[in-house]
Amino acid sequence: MSALQGFSVLELGRVPPAELPGMFLADMGADVLKIDTPTRGQRPSDTDRFEAQSHTNRNKRSMAIDLKHPQGLAIFLRLAREADVIIEGFRPGTMRRLDADYESIASINPRIVYCSMSGFGQAGPYRSRPAHDLNFLALSGALSLWGDAGRAPDVPLNLVADYGGAGMHAALAIAFALLERERSGQGQHIDIAYLDTSIALLAATPNMRRYFSDGYEPTAGEGVFSGTYPYYTLYETRDRRWLSVACSEPALWHNFCNALDRPKWVEFERRAEHYTRSANAREAEVCDGVAKIIRTRDSAEWEQHFAKHDVCVAPVRKVSEMLADPHVRARSLIRDVEHPTHGPLRFVDSALGLARTPALINTPAPHTGEHTQEVLRTLGLNPSEIARLRDQAIID
Repeated sequence: MSALQGFSVLELGRVPPAELPGMFLADMGADVLKIDTPTRGQRPSDTDRFEAQSHTNRNKRSMAIDLKHPQGLAIFLRLAREADVIIEGFRPGTMRRLDADYESIASINPRIVYCSMSGFGQAGPYRSRPAHDLNFLALSGALSLWGDAGRAPDVPLNLVADYGGAGMHAALAIAFALLERERSGQGQHIDIAYLDTSIALLAATPNMRRYFSDGYEPTAGEGVFSGTYPYYTLYETRDRRWLSVACSEPALWHNFCNALDRPKWVEFERRAEHYTRSANAREAEVCDGVAKIIRTRDSAEWEQHFAKHDVCVAPVRKVSEMLADPHVRARSLIRDVEHPTHGPLRFVDSALGLARTPALINTPAPHTGEHTQEVLRTLGLNPSEIARLRDQAIID
C-alpha cells in the first residue's frame, strides 16, 4: 500500500514549481487531479510528447474546466467538497475572486488542507508583484553571494527559489498539515512564498549564521564556499574539463595534499577566519599551484587517482554523462514508463527513499483535459450533459 493512498488532491499549479508538491503526493499514492484551463482546441499536436514527459506532472490526472464560468466553478466546488488537499499557484486574490479561496472551501469542507503558493505570500506590500526565481534570489540576498567579487553575480538555474525553496517547502507543509489533521480533524491554510523560502534556505548557510552571530555581512568572493580557497573550488584538467574539489574538512585537505605529493600545503586547511574573508596572496598561490598540477592529467585520470585517497573530488559531469554514471545506474534513478501513444518515456525516479512504502511512477504526465470525461462521469453527469459543457467551451 502506498503511503498516501486514499488521499485526493486538486491542483491548480499552472507552473512547474507549483506542480512539484503535487508530484511528491502523487508519487506517494495520492490521487492528484490537475485542474487545467481548456485549450479550446488550440494545443499544437507536436507538444504531445513534450507534455507527456513533464517531470512534475507524472502520476497525475488532468481535467480542463473554465473556473470563471459558473458551471465550471460548480463542478470544481463539488470536487473540493470531498478533497483532502488543494494546491493553487495564482497571485493572491485570484481564488477569492473566483469564490474558491480557503475560506470559501473550508465552509463546505472544514478538513481541507489548502496550500497557496505565490511569489511574496498572501500579505505584505509586495503581494501583488510579478517575479521569478532570479528576482527572489536577488531580493533574498542569496544572489549577491554568487560569483566573484567585483563583477555581476552568476545567474543560476531556477533550482533554488522555485524548486528547492517553494516547491519543497510546500510539499513538506502539506504533509505536516495532513498529519496534524489526523489529530485535530481540522484542515488549515498554508501560505508559501517563494521569497520566504529562499530566505529560509539562505539562513541555513554559514554566511547567515555569521551575520546573525557577529554582524559580519557576507559578500561575493568571501567565505569558505566562495571558490577562492584551494580546498574548495574548481580546477581545469588537461582535456579542458573541470574537477570539483571540496576538501573543506582539514583531514580531507591533508589527504588531498598527500595525493598530490605536496604535504607542505596542509597548512592551508580551512580555518575559522576563512568564513569572513577571501583568500589571501599565499592561499591564492596554492590555488595556482594546484591548478598547474591538475592541468597535467585528463579528468578521467584524476578521477581514478583520487578514488584511492579518501577525498571529496569529483568531475563536473554533463547531463548525458550523469545518466551513464555507474552509480546513478546502480541506484536505479532513471525509470522508463510506457506511454500508450509515445512508447517509453524516461523519468528521474523519486529520491524519497521510503523502504516500506516507496514512491512509484505509474503513469506519465497527462495531456490537458485527458481525464475530464472520466471525472465528470464519476460526478454523475451523462454523455449529453458532458457534450453540452464541451459545446459551451466550459470543459475540454
